[in-house]
Amino acid sequence: MNEYISERFSTRHTTQPYEPSTVPFTSSYQQSRSNTEIRQYFETARRPLTGGTWLTRPEIPTSAEILDIPDEGQGTTSEGSDTPLQVNKTLGPYSSEEEYLSSQYNLLREDSIRPLREAVGHIRADPFNLPESGYGSGVGIYEKVYINAVTFSPRGLAVRVTFSLRRVGKRVRWDQSKRLVTGSLVALTPETDNFRTKCILATVAARPLAALDQDPPEIDLFFARPEELEIDPFISWTMVEERTGFYEASRHTMLALQRLMREPFPLSEHIVQVQQDVKAAQYVMNRPHKDLSSIVAIEDASSFENINILKDWPDTSTTGLDKSQSTALKRVLTKRLAIIQGPPGTGKTHVSVVALKALVSNMTTDDPPVIITCQTNHALDQLLRHVAQFEPNFIRLGGRSKDQDVIRKRTLFEVRQATSNLPASGGLRGPAMKRLKEITKTMRLLLSPLEANKGPLDHVLLHKLGILTLAQANSLETGAASMLGDQKDSPGIHMELWMGKSLIPVQRTVCPEDFGFEFEEVDLEFEQLKELEAEAFAKDDDDIEALKGPVTLLSDNYTGKLTELMDDFKIRQLLEEQDLYKIHYRMRGPIYRYLQRRAKEVILIEFRQQARKYELYALQRRVGMWEQDSVLLKRQKVIGMTTTGLSKYRALVASLNPKVILVEEAAETLEAPIAAACVPSLEHLILVGDHKQLRPHCQVKAHEGEPFNFNMSLFERMVNNKVEFDSLKRQRRMIPEIRRILKPIYGDLISDHPTVKDLTNRPPVEGMGGCNSFFFTHQWPETQDSNMSSCNHQEAEMIVGFFDYLVYNGIKTDDITVLTFYNGQRKAILRGLRQHPNLKSHSFFKVVTVDSYQGEENDIVLLSLVRSNDKFKIGFLNVDNRVCVALSRAKRGLYIFGNGQLLCQESLTWVGVVETFYDKRGSTPKTGPAKRLGFHLPLQCKKHGRKTFIEEPGDWSMINGGCEIKCRSNLPCGHICMLRCHPFPHSAVNCTQRCQTTLDCGHLCSAVCCDPHRCTVCDKNNTRVRAVVKTTTKQQTKLLRQTISPFPSVSEAADWHKFAAGGVQAQDAADRQLVATQELVALQEAAMRTQDRLDGESSQNLFGVHASPSVIPTRVSAVKVNSNLLIDFSDDPPPEPRWRWEETFIPPKPKPKPILEDSLLD
Repeated sequence: MNEYISERFSTRHTTQPYEPSTVPFTSSYQQSRSNTEIRQYFETARRPLTGGTWLTRPEIPTSAEILDIPDEGQGTTSEGSDTPLQVNKTLGPYSSEEEYLSSQYNLLREDSIRPLREAVGHIRADPFNLPESGYGSGVGIYEKVYINAVTFSPRGLAVRVTFSLRRVGKRVRWDQSKRLVTGSLVALTPETDNFRTKCILATVAARPLAALDQDPPEIDLFFARPEELEIDPFISWTMVEERTGFYEASRHTMLALQRLMREPFPLSEHIVQVQQDVKAAQYVMNRPHKDLSSIVAIEDASSFENINILKDWPDTSTTGLDKSQSTALKRVLTKRLAIIQGPPGTGKTHVSVVALKALVSNMTTDDPPVIITCQTNHALDQLLRHVAQFEPNFIRLGGRSKDQDVIRKRTLFEVRQATSNLPASGGLRGPAMKRLKEITKTMRLLLSPLEANKGPLDHVLLHKLGILTLAQANSLETGAASMLGDQKDSPGIHMELWMGKSLIPVQRTVCPEDFGFEFEEVDLEFEQLKELEAEAFAKDDDDIEALKGPVTLLSDNYTGKLTELMDDFKIRQLLEEQDLYKIHYRMRGPIYRYLQRRAKEVILIEFRQQARKYELYALQRRVGMWEQDSVLLKRQKVIGMTTTGLSKYRALVASLNPKVILVEEAAETLEAPIAAACVPSLEHLILVGDHKQLRPHCQVKAHEGEPFNFNMSLFERMVNNKVEFDSLKRQRRMIPEIRRILKPIYGDLISDHPTVKDLTNRPPVEGMGGCNSFFFTHQWPETQDSNMSSCNHQEAEMIVGFFDYLVYNGIKTDDITVLTFYNGQRKAILRGLRQHPNLKSHSFFKVVTVDSYQGEENDIVLLSLVRSNDKFKIGFLNVDNRVCVALSRAKRGLYIFGNGQLLCQESLTWVGVVETFYDKRGSTPKTGPAKRLGFHLPLQCKKHGRKTFIEEPGDWSMINGGCEIKCRSNLPCGHICMLRCHPFPHSAVNCTQRCQTTLDCGHLCSAVCCDPHRCTVCDKNNTRVRAVVKTTTKQQTKLLRQTISPFPSVSEAADWHKFAAGGVQAQDAADRQLVATQELVALQEAAMRTQDRLDGESSQNLFGVHASPSVIPTRVSAVKVNSNLLIDFSDDPPPEPRWRWEETFIPPKPKPKPILEDSLLD
């Protein structure tokens, strides 16, 4: 009866809506080969496959998966189900390609949806735990969610909702928050259901900041399936998200893994069967002679113009590559699976760039482009900037680039806009857009009864929907005929008259959202947030800020007054009456509500049917865009995208038939996206990374390590299975005394390039007396912030003070990076830096977590370890990959702050690091003290050479960037400097003493020196005085002082001049110099004695075994630590096996107070 409801809304005849075929990607237009391949890619994806249930799983999880209930026709990978979750094999081959692909798919799917499933489970178990924090720090709960509009975007049909932040309990800085990021997966349930029976999945379509800052805030959602679309603006929903995950990054990869079962799987003999011997790429064997002259010096170019790269190469010293890099380059250019490990600073990216240069210079016009991909947008932009220096024909596909000068101009969107000779319309895009416009009109007509600012439901509409009979509709016209007059054709007027006072306007209760709430702590680093949004929807395809397209606002403008409580059965009985005016007016309110609800139900059925067609045409439009884009992309030589983009645009990439794919940051990328990159045409896969550094990130911690090993990359799995690979061995980043700290991780693999030993390239850190690395150890207890992230406030204060000291000594804030393993500590340090009075003039500080600093470097790194407790827990510090990244980011200065004793008790890696700092392993630095570890931080004044030892955050107030000696030098204004010794010039000092300048008015200035001149006498008399008077210059002040006699009581000028011309001044200067020299010698000797004493105390506190029995509590054997490693650095006999304290460690002797040597002049 309701099959063509949309036709009933119009009084005139309309054409029947276009019905798509079952295989929609066919057209009578003649298409190029690439267009055919793109369409065929989607056509074959619709065909059924025999195999496991994972092949038929939908792109977005079903409500059954989220509610963790049996899903008819689908298996489940939920914990506790009958089907166990497969594991990622770390050693040995898989039995088949399907076993490999299904394990990667199921692990990725479970890792992506489990956080949301658990969040929903918590709410189902306890729906009335009001604050969202009660369900965990990663759960976001939004209530009073109302549908208020539908957006007909070319990307798809979006529903706009408003929501309340009451259960958040805080105000949100949306531009710095991970809440409801574009592409996030959310679950909705009616407020009265609380996920007991109903759960609808959706993804965030757009989060325009202007809409989020409204009260109430708004976002757009894409419902997962057309049959789950909702349009009722009266229903109140609850919306839940799990903020630690990001589904958008996984959904395209899962689709690609399913696709791989429908096509050949290149390189499966290595990826699946883990064959160790790697052959040359097929296209290389077909044409082994290459021109490598582009990568060598001009004088040697002739020797490299035509060489067989499968045989021995000429001398490559002129390429600027070291021996290990040359070996790696040969592997990259020849082997079909090339794996290159590059420890920190060894030039991984440089080798990749040289290889790309060689590949591009040997391409012919018929060769497909080289695909390069990285885990992050930042790394991709860096690599493409290098490519731009030798190849202008490249395109960046997907994502948002911050590089305005080079990369932004080469995004697909910009190149498409600048290209005039695009193929004429004839693909799918034009017809699809036409169909979208037609169906948009139909659907907006369907929604017209629910549009905002409309009257009550019209009786004619209710008759067309089959809700009222013709007799009932006519009875409304007859009963109101005498009252209408000229308004008889006004829609809804008959219903309004019939309802009378029973018709009331809908008033939605609006609670004050955030009145009195404090701002929520920023839960994500700004760069990470932009990274997520960039991956969701790229500007070359869509606009992530706001959806474009017509918008229909929805609202229940009127409803019926509930004067009687009636169920549907009784209402249906009343509606058997054909003359509606015979129904008592007290019954009309509930009847109107029933009619309203029935109208929505009928409209919704037809709306969902039309939505299926809309979704199909939106897909056709996207395919049509890719048909045009493929023509542009085939003209390029290099195409760059992130690993997420590689899965998202896989159909487009496959249509280009690429032979070569280079993956940077391969060891930091999950295996599934790289497997999905294996398109049928692939002949050459290059993996560049370092499995000793950051591993891929899992959303579920339980999936890391045994038994699932989901955070093991393809790169690491190949290395573990002894598939051929090469390592780079010469680092060009860290000075030797920092590089030596990595020995517990890399052993003797890394050596130093001469440039890092050159003091002109790596000067010593200012104000540290040659001590360019130090481990400051303490026992300050850690705490946790509101998000349960570890933080250590005293350690943060210590680092803020040290940061200020370095800036005092002339180091730019941009040259200092503060690293920490915990976001809570990052917030504490950043807050301290912004509030420090000496640093408020600086607007930006590099304070980042270790996980977001992979591939970065800076001159000086301050590393905050945070963990310090009596439970022997060190968290992330026990992960060697993270430790490796943290210790390898500094070029000329690394300073670590943490509980060294706790780390040595729990980690063999930290034992090696601590022993290296303490000069236990025979690699003494050439400058500064030999021992670089202690409960004090040694500073050295540049001016006097005096050492100061800082032990507490409060000690920083005793110095001004130098030592504690009073400066007493003359300021430019003529006053004596009242600061302590400082490294900055006196021109930067604000003198706060009384100004002695005589103003033009004849009075002395009443202001302090650093303020503008001011005369209080003239101000009182309202006499005009210039606000700022030109200050006397330094030369004028000096000349003025020379003309004034220091002894005004001398009567005779001749005697005075004779006295002044004598040798008294010279002798006084010599005496002062002698006293100063003696003072410095004494201070240096005292500093050496202090250093030795503190080193001894540090040794006993950290490694000693001579603690008094009275302070030794019950003991248990230490775990996973060799007892021979932690010994006292003395000539005593070997100690007993080391023990670990069950209680807080108490040092053998009281901790010394802050040591600051007394000046001999004081």
